[in-house]
Amino acid sequence: MKYSRINVHGIRIFYRECGSEDLPVMVLFHGFPSAGHMFRDLMPALQDRFHLIAPDYPGFGQSDSPSREDFAYTFDHLAEVMEGFLEEMKLDRFYMYVFDYGAPIGFRIAMKHPEWIMGIVSQNGNVYREGLGKKWEARAEYWKNPTPELREQYKSAFAKDTVIGQYTFGTEEGSVSPDGYSLDLYYASVIPDYAEKQSDLIFDYQNNVKMYPAFQEYLRTYHPKLLAVWGKDDPSFIWAGAEAFARDLPNARIVPVSSGHFALENCCEKIAEEIRRFF
Repeated sequence: MKYSRINVHGIRIFYRECGSEDLPVMVLFHGFPSAGHMFRDLMPALQDRFHLIAPDYPGFGQSDSPSREDFAYTFDHLAEVMEGFLEEMKLDRFYMYVFDYGAPIGFRIAMKHPEWIMGIVSQNGNVYREGLGKKWEARAEYWKNPTPELREQYKSAFAKDTVIGQYTFGTEEGSVSPDGYSLDLYYASVIPDYAEKQSDLIFDYQNNVKMYPAFQEYLRTYHPKLLAVWGKDDPSFIWAGAEAFARDLPNARIVPVSSGHFALENCCEKIAEEIRRFF
């Protein structure tokens, strides 16, 4: 594994990388509240088949975390920086692995540069309203009426018990290592103004939902080869979101795994096997 930084739009973006440069590239886009370290087990498992690159977004992990005065924490802006990252890295043909926040970021890039995309792995990376779990009903009300009190309430998303629950809900007891969520909690404690930056993204998530029809149109127009491998007990992005891909991509492979949201934490071997089989 190699660990590096590259300057993108004046921001130092940290990324991890493994696998021979002669192999097909796979770019891995992480979710919330994590960073590229969520792929720490998957990357070695696939490095004989792919050249794997996992960047951290601005405000996440080891990348720079500019102030909110200097950087708009929106999904459009994160996607713009990740597009710049790909251009700086001279990556214009790759497979894309998207999880959670990685889906609206990756799909924005795919819509703009469909020729870049060789195929997509969506692991609990939702682009359908059917995939929104119960909690999103309350968030939709918050988006309509964004009071300071509700903004403060949604900071519970970064609380210790909430983060641990994201990792462990829907998994067999004792099957999830504390390493991933402990590192997420560490970053939440040391990144300046973390709660406000992440609160900006929670509020902006409404624009991802508004873009779902455009993401689906991209799928129908360009027919990317797509593997949806999904923690079937994820309460955030429910199984119906995986099944919905078949509506726009009849040839998609849709596979449930016995996990919740962070399915790589206890089903990495199965997910790696499915990727090898499909691509």
